[in-house]
Amino acid sequence: MDADDPTPTLVIVDGANVVGSVPDGWWRDRRGAAERLRDRLAAEGVPGRTGPVEIVLVVEGAARGVAPVPGVRVESAPGSGDDHMVALVAAARGRAVLVVTADRELRRRVTDLGAEVAGPRTVRPA
Repeated sequence: MDADDPTPTLVIVDGANVVGSVPDGWWRDRRGAAERLRDRLAAEGVPGRTGPVEIVLVVEGAARGVAPVPGVRVESAPGSGDDHMVALVAAARGRAVLVVTADRELRRRVTDLGAEVAGPRTVRPA
C-alpha cells in the first residue's frame, strides 16, 4: 500500500481462532467471548499498526449474530468461517489486507491471495 493511499488496511480477525487462543473459559459463552473481543478491537484497534484500518471480525457457530459496533464490522459466516475470510480477501482486490489467525491452512490460503498474516496475540495478548 502506498503511504499516500487513504484506503485503510482491511484487518480481518478470525474470531473463533483468536478467542480460542486463550483458555479463559470462552467455551462456556462463545457469543459473549466474541463480543468481548469485538469490544477490545473497537477500543484498542490493532496495536502497532500505523495508519487507518477497517476491522472486520468474522464469527461462526454459536457466535453468529454478534452485532457490529462503531469501528468493528462483524460478519457472521454463513458456513465455514475460513471460507468466508478467504472470500473477503479475494474481494479486496489489491487492497492491503491483514488476516489475524493462527490457523495454518487459512494462513496459507490468504497469503496465496496476497494478504499479510499475524497471530492472535496481535489483537489479544495472552
